[in-house]
Amino acid sequence: MREAVRIGSQLKRAFEGGAWHGSSLRELLADVSAEQAASRPLDGAHSIWEIVLHIAAWQGFVTRALGGEPMPSNLPEEENWPPVEDTGEAAWRGAAESLGDGNKRLRDAVRKLGEEDLDGIVAGRDYSVYFMLHGVIQHSAYHAGQIALLKRATSEK
Repeated sequence: MREAVRIGSQLKRAFEGGAWHGSSLRELLADVSAEQAASRPLDGAHSIWEIVLHIAAWQGFVTRALGGEPMPSNLPEEENWPPVEDTGEAAWRGAAESLGDGNKRLRDAVRKLGEEDLDGIVAGRDYSVYFMLHGVIQHSAYHAGQIALLKRATSEK
């Protein structure tokens, strides 16, 4: 099996399920309401909704980097942590769906990579495509843990 296929499989597991680390993002978000997603049960912490938008933003940055666009640096806060502007249920479902669509676009881009592409240096950075792809998987797992804790905290209130 090609390494790019393995990486794509890990991206899918982190989002859809069957991940070694536990619940995937989709599994964690399946029963989260808009009210829960927008709430801030922990002082100084981002909401579930903000984290979802943040993960989606970074999936987009990585997907575009695979297409040759330089990886952004010194991002304005609103690009790194997009604001939640509409806290309605339809907007929340749209945000969660957008996260899934972004994950699929990223996996599609990864599927097109050759083995030699993984060793290439990411435009605007000093690390390889391989490193970046593992980083975006780790990023999703890290934030999935935060979402799990926030979900528990919102259900206890």
